[in-house]
Amino acid sequence: MREVRIIDTTLRDAPQCLWATRMTAAMMMPVAETMDRAGFGRMDLAAAIQFDVCVRYLKENPWEKFRLLREKIVNTPLQATVRGRSLVSFDILPNDIIELWVERLVANGFRVVCAMDGLNDVDNLAVSLKVAKALGVTTEASLAFSQSPVHTDEHYASAAAEIIRRIGVDIVKIRDAGGLLTPDRIRTLVPALKRVLGKTRLALHSHCLTGLAPLVYLEGIKLGVDEVAASIAPLANGPAQPATQTFVRNARLLGFEIGVDLALADRVGEHFRRVADQEGLPLGVPVEYDEFHFTHQVPGGMLTNLKFQLEQAGLSERFDAVLEECARVREELGWPIMITPFSQLVGTQAVLNVVQGERYRVVPDEVKKYALGHYGRLLAPVKPDVLDKIIENGSSAIKETPAALEPAVPELRKQYAGQSDDERLLRFMFAGNQVDEMFAAGPLRTEYVFKNRAQRLLETALKAKKMRYISIAKDDVKLEAVRHQR
Repeated sequence: MREVRIIDTTLRDAPQCLWATRMTAAMMMPVAETMDRAGFGRMDLAAAIQFDVCVRYLKENPWEKFRLLREKIVNTPLQATVRGRSLVSFDILPNDIIELWVERLVANGFRVVCAMDGLNDVDNLAVSLKVAKALGVTTEASLAFSQSPVHTDEHYASAAAEIIRRIGVDIVKIRDAGGLLTPDRIRTLVPALKRVLGKTRLALHSHCLTGLAPLVYLEGIKLGVDEVAASIAPLANGPAQPATQTFVRNARLLGFEIGVDLALADRVGEHFRRVADQEGLPLGVPVEYDEFHFTHQVPGGMLTNLKFQLEQAGLSERFDAVLEECARVREELGWPIMITPFSQLVGTQAVLNVVQGERYRVVPDEVKKYALGHYGRLLAPVKPDVLDKIIENGSSAIKETPAALEPAVPELRKQYAGQSDDERLLRFMFAGNQVDEMFAAGPLRTEYVFKNRAQRLLETALKAKKMRYISIAKDDVKLEAVRHQR
């Protein structure tokens, strides 16, 4: 039978789902060369959130991080994802910023550029993909999957046909961030897409939020899917992708050729198991089927954030009410797909509606911009009575028609004369002192040091302010430490 390629997500989407994107360069570098030899079709390495977390939290220069990984990963193409025309922000950005962003991705070693848009608006996808195509790299258009009356097989086939006609990409991907695909739906969706794709490859990217993704993948490749996104266990399952090892074994039993070396994959998995153990980070575990997930469609990471926000406000008991309100708001807003930034937009409005006691009394700026089409073409209109409330209660500073955006790169280069375009783009995206603080943190650490159990116990004990005495013993060796009060 035919070959199916693996898009590895172990360094990007898996830690994004399981570790809130807190995977450092030091954690990645020791296994980069091993992963390069493992036989993946490509490696998913960067999207908007990776830049955001690197700058704001890890204090790592993302461009330098990706360059260092490129030096280790020399045979496997690296993939970067561009989010529509907004990149790391909510608002639409000038085209020349997006074009420069793609140019710098390619200059820093990325050989696959993927564009996605929460509205599946081809105009939003075209800007970055046309630049990438002109630069000679592989192009992929992601179609965000959702379940709603407007997200039909016909919608996806029409969008794919328009993408091929207007842009001419190498790959079209079904991107199921919510883990909503079922075996039944994939059996109708893939044939609908294959009818319009011609020689364009079809990829599939899902999450295990309902436990169905592994089955969906197997059904997908039977129907003609060429590539699937998977992550190396134990950084798999749960909110992440299906496990590479399990998928490969199952696909081979079905007769498909998969060029992945499972011994090398297991070696990588063991490295990250040890990292997780040392850092106290979670590993992916299979989840049970949850029918309610199809009602609210809130992504896994956002569920955690909603719980935390309600706990902080002393409203933990309203969690289910907020999820039900998410479903209602989503319908009223014309069925936006529950991925960034629209999942946050729907979730925020739902929380406000529940907490305020009056629906749409408070309207965030982003909700009004969305309703007025500032972010792109809506697949379905906002309900008229809700639109009236949004316009009335939203900020009067937001106009019904967005202003045309002027080019921003010339002024950016003038403002930061003498700096590289890489640094200029970071300063454009991240306000205040965030970039300065990142640089002040010093060079990237590229070596990860595993500590033995005794070292870790001692460090934990010393950090505990109330602990005065600790004793560690093994065989005939005993270590005691006493904290003296001053």
